[in-house]
Amino acid sequence: MMRSLEPKVPSLFAYNVSLERRVPADHPLRPIKQALELSFVGPAVKHTYGRSGNPSVPPEVIVRMLFLLFYYNIPSERELSEQIGLRLDFLWFLDLDLESAVPNHSVLSKARARWGTEIFEQLFTRTVRQCVQAGLVDGQLLHVDSTIVAANASKDSVLSGGAELVSALREAYAQQEQKLAPEPGEPTAAAPKSKRGRVNATHVSPTDPDAQLARDKSGVTRLAYKEHRLVDDTHGVITAVVSSAAQVADGTQLPPLHEQHLANTALKLGGVALAGDKHYGTADNFRYCRERGLCAHLGIAVNGVVGRGLFPLDKFVYEAAQDRFRCPGGHVLVLHQRRAESNVNDYLIEHAEHCQNCPLRAQCTRSKNGRSLQVAGDQALLQVDWAQARSPAAQYSRRRRQHVMEGSFADAANNHGSKRARWRRHWRQQIQSWLIAAVQNLRLLIKHGGKNQPTIGVACLQRQLGRLVWLQKPLPPRCWARCLPAYKPWTPISA
Repeated sequence: MMRSLEPKVPSLFAYNVSLERRVPADHPLRPIKQALELSFVGPAVKHTYGRSGNPSVPPEVIVRMLFLLFYYNIPSERELSEQIGLRLDFLWFLDLDLESAVPNHSVLSKARARWGTEIFEQLFTRTVRQCVQAGLVDGQLLHVDSTIVAANASKDSVLSGGAELVSALREAYAQQEQKLAPEPGEPTAAAPKSKRGRVNATHVSPTDPDAQLARDKSGVTRLAYKEHRLVDDTHGVITAVVSSAAQVADGTQLPPLHEQHLANTALKLGGVALAGDKHYGTADNFRYCRERGLCAHLGIAVNGVVGRGLFPLDKFVYEAAQDRFRCPGGHVLVLHQRRAESNVNDYLIEHAEHCQNCPLRAQCTRSKNGRSLQVAGDQALLQVDWAQARSPAAQYSRRRRQHVMEGSFADAANNHGSKRARWRRHWRQQIQSWLIAAVQNLRLLIKHGGKNQPTIGVACLQRQLGRLVWLQKPLPPRCWARCLPAYKPWTPISA
């Protein structure tokens, strides 16, 4: 055979070009396309389209484009449109062919404004249910945590002013966006209300009025949002996601996350343990877990008095007959008021001069009015909850939380760009959170869904470990690896 010397002449027409044959059988998008069930999209958004005019891009194609945007962490929607025209696998994934016109990048932003947020929440919820049906979620041990998401706005854009002026500016921005929306009924990004942080009451960014100033773990202050997640321990499936303002306290999001988990998974409530760090160990969260029969494996929130090196509540002796406390110096604190709305009783020193002359004053209080105590009305029950939170089972759950939650957030940040908001306004950030969580869940479904799940370990190891946990005895470190498959830390096993 001799080498051809004739130049290659491009064909004017291409026949029998099959993208199905061009895409390899082991391409990662093949199982994704099979698992991504979008039959609900068309009926869900039908009401947002008219009966006449130019035909639009099919809604299923738009959702697939957004999925590609986050699955491959493509920097921009413009670049996504460019890559669709260059990559055969993208065309195949979108059910397009070589002659099809590549959708313009603007259809994505228009679809978000037209559809609102509900369709993306449904997409995430369906991935959760797929994982539940595949046996990847057992709901026995749940982990909760949050992370800061940098807003798509510069800190240099922040303006300062009076609280009333800033509130009026945020309201004006929300009204202007509502005027620009194609459908008046679609959600607008009302200014999120912060639970703490006074600086955001007097500072606002015209670029993104919903973003708030917050300090991340590195100590840098920037405009940001916060993403809260609830993750199942079995395979790390994300069962609930909430996007909030950056200054919202983590502990306030545990109840809505758990309620969302129940709605998304339809799992039974009994025998569930919730693991979280000290930011979630508030009295309200312990009460929430107690009322619903949950094991609260939460880190106990550090009291401000303890943080300042002063005497904690357990150093004071309660005298039930007189409903009063006696301090380490022997003085009496009497009931001052009962706050029914927060279920807290305030106790004050009976005679302020006792604190002034007490030799233990430096270890007890720095207040001019003497020592005071804030005691919950169900303090005895909280003591039981705290004892459970200090148990070896709870400590194990919190160690697992560090591994599972940090892995979930790291995967989202490194592979799907979750540490920075792509779009502006709070409701768009919530869409981003749902899309990234849906991408991660589908990856877990493809990775573990077709495999046989590990069986429970040997019964004797289970009984041995159950006795040690029940008796509050430590387990040798080398035994953990052998016993962990058989270990259900929320269900002590008797002999």
